[in-house]
Amino acid sequence: MKKEKAKTGIIQQVAVLSVFAVMFMGVATYFTQHEMSDRNVQKQVEMAASETAGEVTMALEEYPAEEWLIRYWYEHCDEMDIEYDTDYRTSTVTREKDSLLAQRHPDLQVRYASAEEIDALPAEDQKLYAEAAYSWLITRVNEIKQAHDVDYLFCVLTEEPYDQQFFLFSGADPGAIRGTEYEEVYPLGKTVSVSASQQEAMKNACENDEHLADAGAYVDYYSRLGTVDGHQVLIGMTYNLSDIKADVSTQTMKGTVYSVGQQIALLGICLAMIFLLVLQPLNSVEQNIRYYMQEKDGETVRKNLSQLEVRNEIGQLAEDVINMTSEIDEHVSHIEKITAEREHLAAEMNMAARIQTNSLPNAFPPFPERKEFDIFASMDPAKEVGGDFYDFFMLDDDHLALLIADVSGKGVPAALFMMTSMILIHNAATDKLSPGTVLEFINNQICDHNPEEMFISIWMGVLEISTGKLTAANAGHEYPMVRYEDTFELLKDRHGFVVGGLRDMKYIEYTLQLQPGSRVFVYTDGLDEAMNGKFEKFGTARILDVLNSNPDATDEEMLSCMQKAVDVFTDGTEQFDDLTMMSFTWHGPAKTL
Repeated sequence: MKKEKAKTGIIQQVAVLSVFAVMFMGVATYFTQHEMSDRNVQKQVEMAASETAGEVTMALEEYPAEEWLIRYWYEHCDEMDIEYDTDYRTSTVTREKDSLLAQRHPDLQVRYASAEEIDALPAEDQKLYAEAAYSWLITRVNEIKQAHDVDYLFCVLTEEPYDQQFFLFSGADPGAIRGTEYEEVYPLGKTVSVSASQQEAMKNACENDEHLADAGAYVDYYSRLGTVDGHQVLIGMTYNLSDIKADVSTQTMKGTVYSVGQQIALLGICLAMIFLLVLQPLNSVEQNIRYYMQEKDGETVRKNLSQLEVRNEIGQLAEDVINMTSEIDEHVSHIEKITAEREHLAAEMNMAARIQTNSLPNAFPPFPERKEFDIFASMDPAKEVGGDFYDFFMLDDDHLALLIADVSGKGVPAALFMMTSMILIHNAATDKLSPGTVLEFINNQICDHNPEEMFISIWMGVLEISTGKLTAANAGHEYPMVRYEDTFELLKDRHGFVVGGLRDMKYIEYTLQLQPGSRVFVYTDGLDEAMNGKFEKFGTARILDVLNSNPDATDEEMLSCMQKAVDVFTDGTEQFDDLTMMSFTWHGPAKTL
């Protein structure tokens, strides 16, 4: 007795699945909201960085000799005496430099001097101007950094492959250490190697004018200022977002927990309503269905369910079960009758298939005493019985009749027509008529007794065993394939009309002179028209490839290889037509063997 498995109520299953679903949605919501919050933070940082970069750009562009200054600072970084991180308005050194320039060049407006005017100054005064302007700019950059709360604000020069940065200037907070060590504020002329991620960020900024790169708790921003002597000038910023991201995570978690709690409470209310309004009446229907399955007592089930007063889909289900049990009871006896009839029909079809199979030559080799030739054939019907057939028989001691045919249609009608045609051909051929005359005779016989207007394609040949002379005729059948030496070729013989199509048709005979080792391969259209899942046909080209790829195979091995090739090509696609093949080889006259 089969052990009944422990079952879990649907309410428990729904509850468990719903809790998992809520938890999954909660996790998904957390990560989604967290991702959106991170993106919003990055977007705000990008906007703030762009605004900061704009202010730095404006501070630099206040000097008409901006490009001259950048080039000078880059080229003379080691020579300059710069006063960092002081207010130039109160700075003694910078004010002295400014006063000295004003004394030497009273007509020169130093703050607004052009590059041409600066180029006209002596080298000493150019240096004074560059040093004073740098201190003025650093003061403004420090103010911008502090106003926008940027962790690192700097301007660098770089070039492909962007693996180094030359620091032009860096902003500093009050009291910050300006030096060349890591995390110190770098002075003019400091050159550092950068990571692969920073290289990529600078490259993107050079190509797109600006770029924001996420680096974990930090965000790097670069804005392209311009190009000086082949070097890209970039304004860079770094923001430490660790505190902001931690706050985002906390707030997102709180919101997610609150949302999950609300969903679980709502779920509990829904499950209670489902239990009262759905599961209880549904359980009554289920018990009656189970009772019917065990006892087959439809009358009791219909009586029980008719008392269930539920005006919803479950009430409709109960009514459907009542109708279903009535119909099942009515059909049981009918099904029993049909089953018996089908079993009888299946037995008859199996017997018909055995009769058809036994009507074809199936003992190989068929003539073991004859060494002059070999024959092998096979027939694979698309249904239990088919309309294809082959035959071979001795007409006399020196003549062998060979034929293969394909009846129109499939199944039992084709099989009956096939049996009649096979007998007619065999009887006509035994009168030693030639292939063409045989086809003419049976064509008229079939046309005179063919109310269903069925027809049959036939290839027939008669081999003179002692000479290898093959006389053949073709009544609308597939072209044969012949190998005289090493290679099979398609023989496009002249076709006559199919047998059973029109009365008094004539069929032209042709002769092939076989050489020792020559082989003839004939088949029905179930071979070349076999299709795969892409509706591609196997085709005569593939048939020739298989034949020519196995030159040393026996006739039986040849057909086996062909069947395997078709199976691989169709790859499980249902066979829609009978597939029949025959191969025979003439080895030569008996006296030479």
